[in-house]
Amino acid sequence: MDNSIQETLLISSKTEQNGDLKGRIIEESKKIWRVAMPGIISRVSSFGTIVITQSFIGHISSLDLAGYALVQTLSVRFVNGILIGMSSATETLCGQAFGAKQYNMMGIYLQRSWFIDLITLTILLPVFIFATPIFKLLGEEEAIAKSAGYISLWFIPFIYGLVFSLTIQMYLQAQQKNMVIAWLSVFQFVIHILLSWLLVIVLKLGISGAMSALCVSTWFVVLGEFVYIFGGWCPETWKGFTIAAVKDLLPVVKLSISSGVMICLELWYYAILVLLAGYMKNAKVSISAFSICLNIIGWIIMMIIGIMGAACVRVANELGRGDAKAVKFSIKVLMSTSVSIGLFFWILCLVFGSKIGYLFTSEEEVVQSVSDLSLLLAFTVLLGSIFPVLSGVAVGAGLQTKVAVINLVCFYVIGLPIGAVLGYVTNLQVKGIWIGMTSGVATQTLALSFMTWRTNWDEEVSITSARLKKWYLESSDENKTSDQVF
Repeated sequence: MDNSIQETLLISSKTEQNGDLKGRIIEESKKIWRVAMPGIISRVSSFGTIVITQSFIGHISSLDLAGYALVQTLSVRFVNGILIGMSSATETLCGQAFGAKQYNMMGIYLQRSWFIDLITLTILLPVFIFATPIFKLLGEEEAIAKSAGYISLWFIPFIYGLVFSLTIQMYLQAQQKNMVIAWLSVFQFVIHILLSWLLVIVLKLGISGAMSALCVSTWFVVLGEFVYIFGGWCPETWKGFTIAAVKDLLPVVKLSISSGVMICLELWYYAILVLLAGYMKNAKVSISAFSICLNIIGWIIMMIIGIMGAACVRVANELGRGDAKAVKFSIKVLMSTSVSIGLFFWILCLVFGSKIGYLFTSEEEVVQSVSDLSLLLAFTVLLGSIFPVLSGVAVGAGLQTKVAVINLVCFYVIGLPIGAVLGYVTNLQVKGIWIGMTSGVATQTLALSFMTWRTNWDEEVSITSARLKKWYLESSDENKTSDQVF
């Protein structure tokens, strides 16, 4: 009798634990998707404008498609990598400040990021201004280099818009107010398609029409974000412009640089692979096919980066609150969610891989080259569902320096040499370069997984608490309260 009672109690206890676990997973998933869904919508829509532009240009001429591919995957990726990296410090600091209820600091961190990023971008402008001689120096064909040089000038207003849209998105998602960006991005996507059709197809303005549509739709989002912030929809975190934003910049610059190096090593890796493709026998076809595959991956990874944004916010918020157990539980739910999405797109790439190229070009050679890469593309997509989320965990915890070292070794010591050898020595051409790329991504994924597993999250809570106390500045409201008390 006693045994049966004990068994009943044990079964009841396990049922309660399972029910509690199920409830915790559902609750954590709600928190994740509250940040991730708007992030996915906005990133897919924003990246979609770049892909739509590529599609319109691809149907203008194959030469301009190759020129656009060079600029977008080399120049823009080079500069954008620095900006995203520098901006990810905002993601770390705003997320941790929100978790610690230091709301007034979030607006200050946002302004600091604008100041640092605008100076950085202005220094990097020669990359766009002198694109033609740069690409010639790198050994690209003269016709492609000239086309790329003209297109790169059109990317200058686009990239300045990114400074604001990137940082504001990180600022808003840290306080779970990024749904407005999702709506703005959807409108941007629709406006971009209509403008591209009007300027390229109807008015036949060619490259200038396609690039004008891209610039206008990008700044539509930026102006909408300004209206939202300055219009009073962030009363706790935006107290107006302040001189405090240009004080104590050095610690933020250091974190921004480590963040920049982390992201740049990853983004430049793909850019260098495109550059290698430019030295193949049929450079125009190789660059176009490689760029199309990278854009397919990019579009899917934009969805995963939505989960990455949620990872940054959830980890940073819980570290700010001082709850190490919640951090570890959130990471498990995040990874399960992301891998499920990756498996879905892995299957799609396997099934429709031979037809994807027609979305971007009617050139049969390019379509066939994309088809040849479809199997490798599918497995790269699967890996791409894992490493961005682990990078997001690192950003949320402020571990960018460690990830930078991992990226350096995995991509440049392992991935690039393998790709170069297989592409040129064994004559596998673009497929060999892609195998090298996948090798680098696979080793990076394993290394990030090991780093996350070995991290002492209780220690990270202490580090976060010390950082927030050191950088905290009282708001004017708090100063007034102090004056009233004394």
